[in-house]
Amino acid sequence: MIHRGSLLASGLLPFLAATSASAQEESWWPADLPQRVATALDETAVDRDARMAWWREARFGMFIHWGLYAIPSGTWNGKRTGGAEWILNAARIHPDDYMPLQQEFDPVEFDATQWAMIARNAGMKYLVITSKHHDGFCLWPSEHTDFDVEGTPFRRDILGELADACRREGIVLCFYHSIMDWTHPDYLPRRAWDDRPTDDADFRRYVDHMQAQVRELIERYRPGVLWFDGEWESTWSREFGGETYDLVRTADPAIIVNNRVDVGREGMAGLTRAGGYRGDFGTPEQEIPATGLPEGVDWETCMTMNRSWGHQSFDTEFKSVEDLLRKLVDIASKGGNFLLNVGPDARGRFPAESIVRLAAMGDWMAVNGASIRGTRASCFDGLPWGRCTRRTLPGGDERLYLHVFERPASGELRLSGLMNRPLSAATNSGEAGAYLLADPGAGALAVRREGADLVVALPPTLPDAIDTVVVLDIEGEAVVVGPPQIEVAGDAASPHIFVGATRVAMASPSDEVDIRYTLDGTDPAVGSARYAGPFEVEASATIRAACFLGDMLVSASASAVLERVDPNPAIQVLRADPGLSLTAYLGEWSKVPEFTSLEPVATTVVEGISVASKPREEGYALRFMGLVEVPATGVWTFHLTSDDGSVLRIDGDLVVDNDGLHSATTRSGRVALERGLHRIEVGFFEAGGQDDVVLEWTGPETPRQSVPTAAFFH
Repeated sequence: MIHRGSLLASGLLPFLAATSASAQEESWWPADLPQRVATALDETAVDRDARMAWWREARFGMFIHWGLYAIPSGTWNGKRTGGAEWILNAARIHPDDYMPLQQEFDPVEFDATQWAMIARNAGMKYLVITSKHHDGFCLWPSEHTDFDVEGTPFRRDILGELADACRREGIVLCFYHSIMDWTHPDYLPRRAWDDRPTDDADFRRYVDHMQAQVRELIERYRPGVLWFDGEWESTWSREFGGETYDLVRTADPAIIVNNRVDVGREGMAGLTRAGGYRGDFGTPEQEIPATGLPEGVDWETCMTMNRSWGHQSFDTEFKSVEDLLRKLVDIASKGGNFLLNVGPDARGRFPAESIVRLAAMGDWMAVNGASIRGTRASCFDGLPWGRCTRRTLPGGDERLYLHVFERPASGELRLSGLMNRPLSAATNSGEAGAYLLADPGAGALAVRREGADLVVALPPTLPDAIDTVVVLDIEGEAVVVGPPQIEVAGDAASPHIFVGATRVAMASPSDEVDIRYTLDGTDPAVGSARYAGPFEVEASATIRAACFLGDMLVSASASAVLERVDPNPAIQVLRADPGLSLTAYLGEWSKVPEFTSLEPVATTVVEGISVASKPREEGYALRFMGLVEVPATGVWTFHLTSDDGSVLRIDGDLVVDNDGLHSATTRSGRVALERGLHRIEVGFFEAGGQDDVVLEWTGPETPRQSVPTAAFFH
C-alpha cells in the first residue's frame, strides 16, 4: 500500500547522508568534492547533489555584516540617518567624505575564535561574512585595492583569522561579496550626489577588478559559498553574471554560488525566474515562502535578528528567542536553510542581545538538532499545532519530527491523511508509538489510527514551551492523502478566466485513492463523478474535488473557480508608429501619481518600457502610453517588476497594481484579449535608491518573456 519515492529508490538520499557525515568528520566539506565534477560547467545531477550535500545538511548558518559602516552605526554628523551598512546611500555621503573612515577602523576586540565558537554553539554549520559590501571596503589585504583592512590601524587579515578559526570549530567559512561598489572610480551608475567625473569610468574595467578580487578570495581562503549581492542596477547584465559564475566554478568546482550573481532573482521573495539564470540557490530576504517548494529547489532565507543588517546603535528591536527558533523550524519544514544575521560593532563585538539569543537557540539545538540538520521538507501541507521535518532511515523507512508549537486542547496530534503504519518506538518498549526527542527514556506515546488519520497522544505537559519535538517512525516513505491538486491550464490563480474552453487536470499523492469531483460547487460524495483523466470545461464552473479510499472520504476538498469571459476586442487605427510615448515628471511621491494634474518635464518616444530615459536618478515618475499588439486571442498574464511602484492598464482597465514604496517587486495580472492592437499604459515612480521597471507577458503559445519592443506602437 505504501509507495517508496524515487529519491529513496535511487539511493540518492543515503548517498547525501554519507557525504554529510564525511563533512562532519573532517570539520569541513569533503576534500574530494572538486574531483567529483568533470568540469565546472559539465555537472551531472549526482555531482550537483554531492556539491550541495554539506549545505543541505547544515540548514542553519550565521550571516555577518561588518565593515566601516559599524563606525557611524547609523548616525552621521550628529543625526540619526539610519541605513546601517547603507549609510553612505541613506545619508547621501560623498565617497570622499566616507572613505576616511578607513583610518578609524581599529576593532581591537575582534576575536575570530569567539565568533566561530558562538556560531558552533548556536548549532550553526556555516558562516557568511561580508568580504566587501556596497561601500567597497575589503576585510582582507587585497592586492587589487588600497581600500582594505591593510590600510587601517588594525591591519590584520580578518578573513584569514576567521578561516583558521572556522576550520578549528568545524564551521564552513563563506563570503558575501558585493557586485555594487559605491566608491570604486569605474563603478557605474553613481549615486545622484556623487559628483566625481565619469568621463574616464569604465564599467568593464570595474568588472575585471571585481572578478580579480573574487579569484583572489577563492585562491587564498577557499570559501564554501560565494554569496553575491547588488546585481539589480542596470549596468550588471546576464553576460556579467554568467561569466562571474563560470569564473567561480572554474576556479573551484566545489563552491556553491547564490542566485544574485545573475539577474534572475524575483524581488525579495528571492527565488530564480525561469530562463536559465545562473545560481545554485534562491535567496528570500527577510521573508519565508508561504508554502513549501518543489523537491530539488534549494533556497535560503536570510534575516536580521533586529531590524538592521549592519550595526546600528539605536536598533534594539530584537526578535524573541521563540520567534527565531520557530522561524528556523518553519524554514526547515519547507526544505530551506536559515541564514541569521549578526551586526558586530566598531570594536568587533557581537551585540549582547544577539549573543543571548544565539546561546538560547544553541541550547535547543543541542537537544533537538537532529530534527533540523539533514532533514527534508514536511510531507503535510499544514499542521495547526506546529510543523514537521523528516529524514529517511536505513532500509527506507522514514522518521517524522513533529514540532509542537501549541499543545492542542485535545492533547493529541492528528496527522490527517497519513496512510503509513507506525513502527515500534525507539524506547526499548517494543510497542508501536512515538516518543519525545528531548526525553526518549520517558516511554512511548500511544499512536492509533482513525480512518485515514494517525493520532499521537501527548503527555500532560510538554518539556519545551517553544517547540517540543515528537518523533514518529513510520513504514516506508510518508504518503499523505491531502486534497487533490486541481490544475487549470497551468494557472493557479483564482478565479481562473478562460476564453472558449479550458483544460482541467487533477493529481493525487497516492495511487490507492480515487478523486471524485463536482462542477457546481457542492461537496463531492462517493457518488460524484470519478476523475479519469484531463477534461475540458466550456462554461463557468466551480470545481470541488476530494480523495476517497473505497467509500471513505480521506481528504479535505480542493476547489477552483473557472470563469468564461469574452476577450477585449482589438481596436482599429489608421496609422501606428513603432514605440511608446513617454512623459517624464519630477517630484516626491509614495505612490504612482495622478498624471493629468502634473506638469511634465520631458516627452519623447521610446522603444519599450524601461528607466533608460529617466530625467534624473531619483524623485521622478514616468508614464508610458500607446498600443501593444497581441499575437493571439486568449488570456494573457502580465508580470510587472518595479522599484519603486508601478501600475499597468490595458484598454483602460487596471491589470497589475504594483504600487507603493518598495524594493524590486514583481506582481502579475491576467486579462483576456483579442488578437490585434490594445491600448496600454504603464505608470512608474522612483522615490530613491535603486530604480527599474520591466514588463513581461505569458500567453497562448508564448512562454514568459519581456514584451518585445516590436509589439509597441503609438
